[in-house]
Amino acid sequence: MHRQIGLIAGSGQFPIIFSKAARAKGYNVIAAAYQKEADPALGKHVDLIEWFHLGQVKRLIKFFKSNGVNEAVMMGGIYKSRLFTEIKPDLKAIAILAGLPTSHDDGILRAFATTLEKEGIMIRESTFLLPELLAPKGCWTKRKPSRAQKKDMRIGWQIAKEIGRLDIGQCVVVGDGSILAVEAVEGTDNAIRRGASLGKNAVVVKVCKPNQDIRFDIPAIGQKTIQVMAEAGAAALLIEAGKAIVFDQKKMIALADEQGISITAWDKMS
Repeated sequence: MHRQIGLIAGSGQFPIIFSKAARAKGYNVIAAAYQKEADPALGKHVDLIEWFHLGQVKRLIKFFKSNGVNEAVMMGGIYKSRLFTEIKPDLKAIAILAGLPTSHDDGILRAFATTLEKEGIMIRESTFLLPELLAPKGCWTKRKPSRAQKKDMRIGWQIAKEIGRLDIGQCVVVGDGSILAVEAVEGTDNAIRRGASLGKNAVVVKVCKPNQDIRFDIPAIGQKTIQVMAEAGAAALLIEAGKAIVFDQKKMIALADEQGISITAWDKMS
């Protein structure tokens, strides 16, 4: 008999990748997908899908319970600006938000997960079926970071960890020892574009928050990250080994080699 796994799906390719892996391993995937976020193609890769507005917590719980879901994963992005413009909170969502001191990402996600778990729906790590997506340590590309770029990486690592501790974002862009951009509501790609426009050979650093709940919101990179860097003129990428999800790794590395961009993963500041 197949086990049920709930999927709370935002944007990007991760929900589809997860669904394929889960079904291959004998799970029925019951997807609660966010409107204007999740890929419409997700429906082809799950056993059941229902579409939700942000904030429909009570309806989501009822949907999972009525389909025998007692464990779920949360994955895929939510454009943060929509949290302010398109959320339709029900009474349960309002109760969650009212109990929070801030509207920071981690606080909202933890409170949401706690609410689901009180209803008997355990939230699993997003990578529990896909550990191979976690970033391996080392330099992946033909081009190695220069001495100056390594110096910027160290600066970026320290600053990114600090903004992560404050739950502002996960990514910073550094050039010649100066912080060119700090990721906030606009997201990683826009932070890269903004930062790289302000300095040549910019270094992009994206790391896990020090107090990261690894069930959700782990940093993710992929081929698109390198495309954005190449278009913006950024020269090097640093991520955190074992604490970042990597999509299309071979294609990503091939594109980076083609563009002369270095990709490095540290497990601690080098």
